[in-house]
Amino acid sequence: MIKMKIDEKNIPMNRYVEDIFEKVILAMVSTLKGIPEDWKKIEIVIERDQE
Repeated sequence: MIKMKIDEKNIPMNRYVEDIFEKVILAMVSTLKGIPEDWKKIEIVIERDQE
């Protein structure tokens, strides 16, 4: 399951878009060292620099 919020607003996604996000993120995470194979939850936070 993928959930996205932007500025605390939930962004709805259909199953196709969720699948794309999930597969891309899991592919990137799988290349990192030290990630346990039995992980339960991945959280990614992206914040813009305030210029």
